[in-house]
Amino acid sequence: MQVTVQDNNVDKAIKLLKRKLTKEGVFRQLKERRWYEKPSDSKRRKQRQARRRMRRQINRFKG
Repeated sequence: MQVTVQDNNVDKAIKLLKRKLTKEGVFRQLKERRWYEKPSDSKRRKQRQARRRMRRQINRFKG
């Protein structure tokens, strides 16, 4: 991932980099991998996330 600094505006470049990393899900991955997660727990978490995605998708189409 690459961010260019324009007019020596480092703060703006850092903000842009953070936005890109968040969109890619890097921070979420770091948070998840901070501790060991048992396979059964990860399976349960993934199922919960899938249910949440489905509910959101259904609500979007409803109205």
